Amino acid sequence: MQEYILKNDDFLVSQTDEKGTILFANDDFCKIAGYKLDELIGKPHNIVRHSDMPRAAFKDLWDTVKEGKVWNGYVKNKTKDGGHYWVYATVYPMYNEVMRQKTYMSCRRKPSKEEIEAAQQLYKTLR
Repeated sequence: MQEYILKNDDFLVSQTDEKGTILFANDDFCKIAGYKLDELIGKPHNIVRHSDMPRAAFKDLWDTVKEGKVWNGYVKNKTKDGGHYWVYATVYPMYNEVMRQKTYMSCRRKPSKEEIEAAQQLYKTLR
């Protein structure tokens, strides 16, 4: 399938609740993932999870943010049409005063080719 390579100024943002349900997604996220906003809101964030990603990476992400810490890492996501794209993600735990619940904000940018290659090698050793 086709790989979408992010542009240098692409900046994908999404927000989820504690269960990983999408509450917000910006235009770059929608465009690159290939979804309209109303197709994402209320859906589990793993709608874009690529099967090549090891479960251990997401376990580390959730374990980290549930402790109130910021997580950083490389993620291969799938697009609606079956393609994929790589991002360097930073996930911030937050408390939404209005909703009175924990939420998680993920900000993603373009990783370098070398960073992607290193992540691919690491992920081959995990499951």
